[in-house]
Amino acid sequence: MLSKRIIPCLDVKDGKTVKGINFENLREVGDSVEMGERYTEEGADELVFLDITATNEKRRTLAELVRRIARVISIPFTVGGGISSVKDVSVLLNNGADKIAVNTAALKRPELISELANNFGSQCVVLAVDVKKAVEVEGKAKGWLVYANGGRVRTNRRTMDWISEAVDRGAGEILLTSMDHDGTKNGFAIELTKLVSESVSVPVIASGGAGTMKHFEEVFKEGKADAALAASVFHYKEIEICKLKTFLHNKRMPVRIDK
Repeated sequence: MLSKRIIPCLDVKDGKTVKGINFENLREVGDSVEMGERYTEEGADELVFLDITATNEKRRTLAELVRRIARVISIPFTVGGGISSVKDVSVLLNNGADKIAVNTAALKRPELISELANNFGSQCVVLAVDVKKAVEVEGKAKGWLVYANGGRVRTNRRTMDWISEAVDRGAGEILLTSMDHDGTKNGFAIELTKLVSESVSVPVIASGGAGTMKHFEEVFKEGKADAALAASVFHYKEIEICKLKTFLHNKRMPVRIDK
């Protein structure tokens, strides 16, 4: 069985790492380069960097900041925000990214996923999906709808339909964020994560809601996630990654523990 991955996330606005609740009320929490270096030392399996305002403010992800972070880390590095072309990806990979995450641009033009997979390989393409549960979808059934532009714009796309299409087009991994759970520290969206994990053949990263070590165990065991991403509990050292991995190991979860 493959090791379950623990992934800190740096949500970046104007070059600074920020965090909010339900994608709102953002506040600065630290220097992105210093935090990236700290997470590498603490045993994180990967690092995700998301420029959460790049699409909304029509800006490109800051390649210089990506390069500075890449220089101080030694773990896989995924970068997202404002990516809309093969050229954008080339710039990020040349500056130290290992994988890229696409969201809004792919929703607007799904062919982008195929283009990126054909040029760089599916293993390089992560589909970031921000979702929120709707009471009704088209007046009929309950479900989860996909949001664009950093969670600001609701689309009429059903989550499973979009994820299935993206995987068919070449997405090699799914970064699934529950906006309802984001920043609440009440636990991951287990039902949604399990649904997606059992429906696709690519790895699923669960995001949104981590508050305790037990929540990580639940999303791995019950949600069937391949990886779990969190921000504030790591940023504020409410959960230490090394202790989290020891906890999971004691629960018979396969995790990488550095000797």
